Amino acid sequence: MTEETLQKKKEIKQSFRLFMNGEASRSMREKGIDYKINWGINIPDLRKMAHAYGKDYDLAIELWKDDVRECKILATMIMPPEKMLPEIVDLWMEHTPSQEIAEMAAFNLYQHLDYAPLFAYQWIASDKPLELICGFQLLARLFMKGHEPDERGINEFIDQAQVALQNESMPVRHAASTSVVRFSELGETFRQVAQSAMESIGLNLQF
Repeated sequence: MTEETLQKKKEIKQSFRLFMNGEASRSMREKGIDYKINWGINIPDLRKMAHAYGKDYDLAIELWKDDVRECKILATMIMPPEKMLPEIVDLWMEHTPSQEIAEMAAFNLYQHLDYAPLFAYQWIASDKPLELICGFQLLARLFMKGHEPDERGINEFIDQAQVALQNESMPVRHAASTSVVRFSELGETFRQVAQSAMESIGLNLQF
């Protein structure tokens, strides 16, 4: 870590005290969302901080290393997508501590990667809840951007979505449901495929 990066990280962590929200942090803990350190800072304030520092690969790498909610969210905001290597994505996914961070990473960073679909389809085939959540949320974002899967991708997505929609985890079911809705919005053919797939497992999602 360079001296400059070290100084930036120090400034950021010191600034957390100015934005801390004890009530939000306490509420998260009560809901089972636990971090080693959680300042409870809201997302708009974190976006302002990220904007002030701009895209910074080295700073993002260093922030992600800390088991602090705000550090990890900021890391997803300031990492330049074009510099994010696949092996770093693997490492970050392995050390993703919560549903919130999985969703933030998908929204702030992973959807902008050129190879995003590869990871999305890999994760929705996982048996790990956070990978499933991240994968389906990532696909939802890609579908919203107009990414149309080919026939193989459609079959893979539908198969995994049907399984996930029957998962015992509500966050996993929610992520899968969101992605199916976004998939159906790609066009009439996609809507019909989604409708048929949902009916086959006894679900009646509104498209």
